[in-house]
Amino acid sequence: MVNLFGPLPRETRQLLDGVPALIDKTFPLPGRFRSKLPSDIAELSRLLTSGRGERGLSYLGRPNLLSAYLRFFLPWNLYRLCRLLPGLDIQLRANDAVTDLGCGPFTFAAALWICRPDFRGIPLGFSCIDRSGPALEAGKKLFAALAGENGPWKIRALKAEIGAGKTAPGAALVCASNVFNEMYGDISRCGAETLKHNAEKSARLLEGYASGTGESALLVVEPGFPRCGEFIGLLRNALIERGRRPLSPCPHDGACPLLGCAGRGKKRWCHFAFETEDAPRDLRRLALSAGIPKERAVLSFAHMGRRESAQAKSADSELRIISDAFPLPRRHFGRYACSKRGLVLLAGEEGAIGNIGFGTLANAVFKKGERDAKSGALLAELGQG
Repeated sequence: MVNLFGPLPRETRQLLDGVPALIDKTFPLPGRFRSKLPSDIAELSRLLTSGRGERGLSYLGRPNLLSAYLRFFLPWNLYRLCRLLPGLDIQLRANDAVTDLGCGPFTFAAALWICRPDFRGIPLGFSCIDRSGPALEAGKKLFAALAGENGPWKIRALKAEIGAGKTAPGAALVCASNVFNEMYGDISRCGAETLKHNAEKSARLLEGYASGTGESALLVVEPGFPRCGEFIGLLRNALIERGRRPLSPCPHDGACPLLGCAGRGKKRWCHFAFETEDAPRDLRRLALSAGIPKERAVLSFAHMGRRESAQAKSADSELRIISDAFPLPRRHFGRYACSKRGLVLLAGEEGAIGNIGFGTLANAVFKKGERDAKSGALLAELGQG
């Protein structure tokens, strides 16, 4: 079994633990404003969720909201990416180009520096695109404080709307983290056709930034709520139609078993959750003071490669765990999983099933022809390996 979200290595955890202090040092906050920080965080959280209609396009241009973002949402986004990126097969070589769409304060570049030491000595060129000038300026300062000003990575900040005045195609990696749910407004209220149209539009946009050499990859990360998970599934379909193949999390390149399954039992969507006990202590304390406790982090994502570079074929027995454990009859427990055969209900004893990490790639032995009466999922037991 391969755990997608393994524990943070010691060095990564130490660097993440130092992020809150680094931000305070880089962006000093006068004492008279510090007492308002929890309420500013709570307000920004509202504007990013239930109050999307009030947010406006330039919300990070407001100093109090930018401060709240830098001190709270940025470190949490770094933490989520640092849990995800080590488990992905990211292929970057010397002098490769990386394009980060909707980069904010260079979040992806900072996370990659923190959690992938194998890339720190490689010369890379980043094009970081965002419509917020203050966020880009903050990114320049933060990355210089984190990695130094004379490192091998060269970062170019571009103030622009995504898709307008863009860089020439040629990126080996194009990433978009927490972008499309903002680009399309309140994505949770998009109808099915609108969501599909937006996914197809996003696929064209991403391909426009990618390299034409056949070796480029795309990485899209979104919040882990239902509509974002559905969007990721539709985006995956649109990219497959354009010659892409899933590198992760999908263990196959067939139809997504979670799209359109809402009519049968509880709604399911592609997302991954993990405990946050290894997140920076100061960050967890700030979350409590803002009334936004974060005991778990959740995300949806798609890592896509070209046909010749992706694992287009997978074993019939291979599946990805996509749910928490839940009780079944006869003292058994189950986990839903994704496979090339479709949705799977993996069942077994509590210890064996409950100890599998969310997102783990596992092998299963299918019960021939048997399906779960409630969900319609294929029934399987944990296999060897």
